Amino acid sequence: MHTSDDDWEEVWAARLAAISTVLGQACENVYHALVPFALGGQADVVAFPNHRGGTAYATAELSGKPQSCYADYELMICHRQASDWGPNLISRLAPYTQQAYIHSGDSMDIDSVTPPESEIKALLFDDYASFELFGATFQLRLCVGITKAELNHKMEHGADALLVLLKQRGLYPFTDLGRTSII
Repeated sequence: MHTSDDDWEEVWAARLAAISTVLGQACENVYHALVPFALGGQADVVAFPNHRGGTAYATAELSGKPQSCYADYELMICHRQASDWGPNLISRLAPYTQQAYIHSGDSMDIDSVTPPESEIKALLFDDYASFELFGATFQLRLCVGITKAELNHKMEHGADALLVLLKQRGLYPFTDLGRTSII
């Protein structure tokens, strides 16, 4: 964030309060990046336990005051049980947002970072919800883990068609590394 040290705490508190209106109460523990995002490192991530029966994780670095924020969204991922994999993934993905804008409906291959036994091989991005911060509207850009067959279905029929299937099967908004393909 392009903010001074004087308003860092103000932006942090406002961001957490705004995201909490969507995801519920944040956990006190924060996944802090070793190198700060503003210095080219990864993003800090906050956990929101008890979101829809699981835990939601959201980056807390990209949004801020409109003239000094990195993006108009924060990345998020949900797991049914607490996990270090998801928050680590979105923390590492956040710097990529400075090189390429991630749109809702986009997908990304993540085969190299998933456990070898997992069928999850890609992410599908979706606008999960919006939140207001300093008079501007920001998105929570959900990262949903999908299989290779589901990615092919998305490429053939579109992201919305795949999202409908994931919601019908009760899989959305969760990334479950142990699940099998619905296609």
